[in-house]
Amino acid sequence: MILFRYIIKAHLIPFLFSVFTLMSVFLLQFFMKFADKLVGKGLSLFVIIKLIAYNLAWMLVLVVPMSVLVATLMAFGSMAQNNEVSIMKASGISLYKMMMPPLLGSILVGFLLIQFNNYVYPNANHQARILRYDISRKKPTLSLVPGVFSQEVSRYSILVRDIDQESNELIGVTIYDNTDPRNIAVVTAEKGYLYFSKSQDKLIMDLWSGEIHTNDVTKSEAYRKLIFEKHKIIMDADQFSFRETEPGQLSRGERELGSAELLAIVDSLRGLRAEQIVEFEDKIYVHFVVPSLKGESRRNYSNTKKFIYLRVEDRIKNARSNMKSTLRRLEINNKNINKYLVETHKKYAIPVACIVFILIGAPLGTMTRNGGIGVAGGISLIFFLIYWAFLMGGEKFADRGLLSPFWGMWSANFVLGALGLYFTYKSAKERITIDFSFLMKLIPKNWRTGNNNNENS
Repeated sequence: MILFRYIIKAHLIPFLFSVFTLMSVFLLQFFMKFADKLVGKGLSLFVIIKLIAYNLAWMLVLVVPMSVLVATLMAFGSMAQNNEVSIMKASGISLYKMMMPPLLGSILVGFLLIQFNNYVYPNANHQARILRYDISRKKPTLSLVPGVFSQEVSRYSILVRDIDQESNELIGVTIYDNTDPRNIAVVTAEKGYLYFSKSQDKLIMDLWSGEIHTNDVTKSEAYRKLIFEKHKIIMDADQFSFRETEPGQLSRGERELGSAELLAIVDSLRGLRAEQIVEFEDKIYVHFVVPSLKGESRRNYSNTKKFIYLRVEDRIKNARSNMKSTLRRLEINNKNINKYLVETHKKYAIPVACIVFILIGAPLGTMTRNGGIGVAGGISLIFFLIYWAFLMGGEKFADRGLLSPFWGMWSANFVLGALGLYFTYKSAKERITIDFSFLMKLIPKNWRTGNNNNENS
């Protein structure tokens, strides 16, 4: 029992370290991808934090299996490097027993990840999509450039001659007000100040020492000039304000639903497909069978198959448009069924990868006899790229109907699981060491000589 606790402890710290490191990498990638869509929007820090928090869900789904593999390689590599694996084997403890604690731990992690995939991940994805949609609707904060007309505010053209950088005071303001098509209004002022209302839905401009010129386009003689000391213009700023969409206003996609909801949709789609097949058979009967039977009952259809088959080619040409629409609906229905089934299987296949990676990581860790993050990270990256290639390829094939959703999502687990069992068997039966010294051949000789000289000195 003490030994089992020791092995679990050897896995725990590398696992937490890997989760933190990989999450940081994914966050950096997220910032690089979405930075241009966030900068200049005038978003509050709270909104940005919410967006990051919602996107942590899909990152965690990918990071946990990777971290399990890295932690297993580091733990068993470190134990092999310190000859702890050899001592345990000499004490009668086989590699299979050493793998039991991390295997049980991976089952627990996989179970928790399945719950996460079904209850937390879909809602987080949905909220993240809503938030991205709301952010995309928000225009950048109004920016005025001296000497250039700004038309960012709907139905207003604003010109500012100069801007005081310290007080943000606008100097030499000219505004063309096009809110009323029948009246042309031009507002000029010596100075002004622009700000948003507390609710952020109105743009307010305070003006001092100016004039308002108004002309009615329907009456050329109707002209009015108003001189003011202080004037306030309130403009609509909905396009600059951030407003969150109410829950339920956007429909959920397949990645925003739990497995129960996905399977319910699949059942309804299968029922719809059955109705479409019946409809297709009825159309065949109407277009081919009835004219061929010339009034005979549908029951005698089986006795006249030969006669119908001879004439079916001519009938298809006349009924092509009707058949085409029904077949197209069937094709779309099948694609939707495959799409939802793929997402359902993915919610379980990725967590099960935690167990598969234990089978791969434990024997490879004892073979490499190196518990460093470099070796563990490199090997983990190779296997996770293989796993991800299988997963993405399977998803594409399943979506196109070339492979069943089950095999598309589970083939990676089966292939790597079989490979892991083979590695485990070989490592348990005989002592195998993987030497990475061959990589030294890739380093230029003068570098190696320099290193040797430094070491000798």
